[in-house]
Amino acid sequence: MTTAENVTEILFYGAEWCGDCRRSKRQLEDLGVSFSYLDVENNDDYRDAAIEISGKASIPVIVFADGTHVVEPSNPDLSAKLRELGLLN
Repeated sequence: MTTAENVTEILFYGAEWCGDCRRSKRQLEDLGVSFSYLDVENNDDYRDAAIEISGKASIPVIVFADGTHVVEPSNPDLSAKLRELGLLN
């Protein structure tokens, strides 16, 4: 199972049916930020990891290389986090 302790890249836990996931995924793609998409709908280990990381059954859960994460971020919140980590100008 992939957890926050061993993250070396951005991990995006989400599902295609989730509107917030589609929005955040599109934002990362539009900004040219690379990430690994982990489909919680088709993989119970990913689902369990997302719940373990966030403490709740909400997606998307986006985990960063510094071990921090955001859950269901708004576009401004996700952009702010990316800037804080030096991933955006």
